[in-house]
Amino acid sequence: MRDRPVARPDESGAEWSVLRPPTGPTIPLARLAPEAALRRLELTIVRRLEGFLHGDHLGLLPGAGSDTNDARVYQPGQDDVRKIDWAVTARTTVPHVRDTMADRELEVWALLDVTPSMNWGTEGVTKRDLGIAAIATIGFLSQRMGDRFGGMMMLPDQVKRLPARSGRTALYGLLRKMLVEPIVPDHAPGDLELADGIEHMTRSQRRRGMRVIVSDFLTPGDSELDPEVPPPWEKAVRRLAVRNQVLCVEVVDRHELELPDVGEMLIHDPETSFARYVNTSDDAARRRMDAATRAQRERVRVALRRAGAGHIQLRTDRDWVADIARFVLNYRRIAGMLHQPPQGVSK
Repeated sequence: MRDRPVARPDESGAEWSVLRPPTGPTIPLARLAPEAALRRLELTIVRRLEGFLHGDHLGLLPGAGSDTNDARVYQPGQDDVRKIDWAVTARTTVPHVRDTMADRELEVWALLDVTPSMNWGTEGVTKRDLGIAAIATIGFLSQRMGDRFGGMMMLPDQVKRLPARSGRTALYGLLRKMLVEPIVPDHAPGDLELADGIEHMTRSQRRRGMRVIVSDFLTPGDSELDPEVPPPWEKAVRRLAVRNQVLCVEVVDRHELELPDVGEMLIHDPETSFARYVNTSDDAARRRMDAATRAQRERVRVALRRAGAGHIQLRTDRDWVADIARFVLNYRRIAGMLHQPPQGVSK
């Protein structure tokens, strides 16, 4: 007699995504950004670049270019050894590569936060994969002939660089590398924070362009709720926005904003040693937690606006394509105001 198959639990439900840590991507590559829905949309560039945008760059030669650009530290496995600048390497005793500058004007770089706090998700998708979906959507919106799109992944102990290339095939390759990057476990060793990742982007990419920061903007151990007190990463965002057009994508989960009524629950921080039991059936406790979360998110919003960056919030329980499309449609009207340089700095 054959055994009857055992019914598997619904892996798309909130319980399954919370009871076990994620082991792989929760969104397939094909669903990251439906191109048909994005065909008529376009991101507006309002900040000054190194030159002028030439429409669709008709007549410009494709390729990596021959004009020399800034030197930066060589990253094994990510940089071509043929680009090593031996003069700079000899002076610094550290291998450096010299980038080349092609005859194109727009270069978009996206920084993805993949620290353990981004592994959370109760709607069948993690915040990390929602962030990759946001990068995919923005990547397709910013695609122009000859324009390049590059990525960086901020881990607890290093920042991985994915070289900027042009074309849809290169963009799909970048997204695939982000999706298959191993999940960072809780309490992984390393002391890099979001401010360090943003500073790394500022130092390594000196040419003006568009910069996208995707994170939950949570700092381990930071319990401050006063919006007048700047978060640790605000200064880094402000410095990045001096020369670049910056768009910050804040990814959140619904149950981070609205604590569910599930009885006694252990709340722990995946990046610190904080752990505490909370009775979520207590209405007063839930109200206090929800009020603190709202104040925390309001502090993020105020800090990003103060730093001169655009800001969009995406939630795991909503359609991210519709949210980004709605943002882009209003972006042309408010982009000039959003991306004014910080006070005391001229364009």
